[in-house]
Amino acid sequence: MTTTTLEKREPALHAKAAKHLIFNLGDEFYGIPVLKVREIIRLMEITPVPGMPPYIRGVINLRGKIIPVLDLRLRLELAAAEPTRTTCIVVAQVMTPSGISSQMGLVVDGVEEVVNISPADIEDPPEFGTKPGIRFLCGIAKSRGKVVALLDIDRVPAADSDGRIAPSNAPC
Repeated sequence: MTTTTLEKREPALHAKAAKHLIFNLGDEFYGIPVLKVREIIRLMEITPVPGMPPYIRGVINLRGKIIPVLDLRLRLELAAAEPTRTTCIVVAQVMTPSGISSQMGLVVDGVEEVVNISPADIEDPPEFGTKPGIRFLCGIAKSRGKVVALLDIDRVPAADSDGRIAPSNAPC
């Protein structure tokens, strides 16, 4: 008996299916596994750190813990935007390329909702173009009439010295 492509993909799709926090950057929707989210906080004063790439906004002191903060718009090479009343920081647990688990704040335009995305609603990311943000995707989902780009959040902060993204084995 031969195995079809769909049958081969099914375990990977099941690994990707889970509850996701959906947030927006402009008119686009993105999602990360809710198990990676530690908390969502209002935008607060961010202390700049000299010598960091432009997408690293700096650090915050969150109840005595120093958390680096990344501007997700800039990291995905989207146009910068002024903060609004819905702009917030999603504090996520990420795995660094060296295998260390660390918290990182992600500045997003707004948080939408938490949804359960089924395997049937997740497709592999497209394999076209060289848009920088594509390398951070682990899937594209359809949820409540919206197209949601699922981010491999462990890849987002993990660029090596020549700008390439270190591989990640984290589920989407």
